[in-house]
Amino acid sequence: MHYAPGSEPCPLPYSPFKACTVPRPIGWLSTISKSGIPNLAPYSQWQNLTFDPPMVMFAANQYSDGRRKHTVINAEETGWFVWNMCTYDLREAMNQSAVEWPEGDDEFLRAGVTAAPCIDAPGPRVAESPAHFECRYLSTHRLRGNSGHGWVDVVFGEVVRIHVADHVLTPDGKLDYAKIRPLARVGYHDYTSFAETFTMPIPGATGAAAAGLEGKA
Repeated sequence: MHYAPGSEPCPLPYSPFKACTVPRPIGWLSTISKSGIPNLAPYSQWQNLTFDPPMVMFAANQYSDGRRKHTVINAEETGWFVWNMCTYDLREAMNQSAVEWPEGDDEFLRAGVTAAPCIDAPGPRVAESPAHFECRYLSTHRLRGNSGHGWVDVVFGEVVRIHVADHVLTPDGKLDYAKIRPLARVGYHDYTSFAETFTMPIPGATGAAAAGLEGKA
């Protein structure tokens, strides 16, 4: 099976594109508007870019009527957005935050999570989340789509503060994935979480290269 997206019809009942690029970490992002209204929404097109300094990106498709997502607007207008790690225990809260609630609704309240203050960013973070990145907005790259819904804002940010809850750290200072059970997006309406990992160093990597690959501070 093969086809050319945009010029040939998909021969499958569901597009395989997002179902193949898996698992995708969830960008559960909190922002605040210029008028002080908090916003919370999940994005599955989210990833880290580099580590020195740490930078991240997320992509937010606009609505079919041309409206841009509040997360993007808030990040551009205030200069900040916050990533909240989503876990299996927080799956229902994350899903509720994906609903397009009426303008002005408190989406933290709708999702049933607690808004905790940040240190640098003006908006709140999800208190129940085990890790957070406070991100300073850098820029937006807008990509044209084949349809109204296809237009996308790719937003870049620099991580200026990292929070990790002490109870999810191992004795040697690593994140304990068995305790966290991070949530990730796969295809369709499906998600996954994991608790099992395996270690596999790159053969021949030594010194600074090995330390960098392992993520030593």
